[in-house]
Amino acid sequence: IDYVVVGSTQNEMLSLGYQQVGKDFPVCLKDGSQYALARIERKTGNGYNGFTVESDGVTLEEDLFRRDLTINAMAMDSKGNVYDPYNGKQDLENKVIRHVSKHFAEDPLRVLRAARFAARYNFTIAPETLELMKDLGKAGELSFLVKERVWSETVKVFKGGGDPSIYFNYLAETGNLENVYKIKSLDYDKISEVYHSKTLSSEQKMNLFYLLVYSNQENLEKVNS
Repeated sequence: IDYVVVGSTQNEMLSLGYQQVGKDFPVCLKDGSQYALARIERKTGNGYNGFTVESDGVTLEEDLFRRDLTINAMAMDSKGNVYDPYNGKQDLENKVIRHVSKHFAEDPLRVLRAARFAARYNFTIAPETLELMKDLGKAGELSFLVKERVWSETVKVFKGGGDPSIYFNYLAETGNLENVYKIKSLDYDKISEVYHSKTLSSEQKMNLFYLLVYSNQENLEKVNS
């Protein structure tokens, strides 16, 4: 279970026996659970590390406002009360992937995450979120994604359940397939066929997906460069 902590400080949590994880974010571990101070992030540059983090006096609503998608911007307290300031429950019921705010654009990896969640749960991406994904592609923001983050998302697509062809189709629709994978088109039917196969193991599917996406050495070298 992951917890959001409101009304405390990093020093106070450390004094209570929580163990800090990393140095960039106010996140601690205790008894196998993760505790993160409510925080806001301000974009200061390009890429994953182009942020400053502030946690002093940040409210739960402010913390949830920085999340990528409405379905990921809900919280529950110890009494079972649900906090849903951005209508994530409604989008969950309607099977819609929608960004919370303009902060979605601060991390271009969120374009891949939105497409991945749509593929995993067979959800539809909201029109306004699709437009934002297109704008990020046109602005060249996805060029700042490092290959390790792209590959990590790709593996999650292949192994996380859902039809991977939906993921790649959304990237193509928003003009980001070439931006991310250096390819202009894919055989979506073949990807879907591999996914639905009942005779292939998960490892065999992963290998076939890899070959379908990185169909030649030139593309592979472009992605790894």
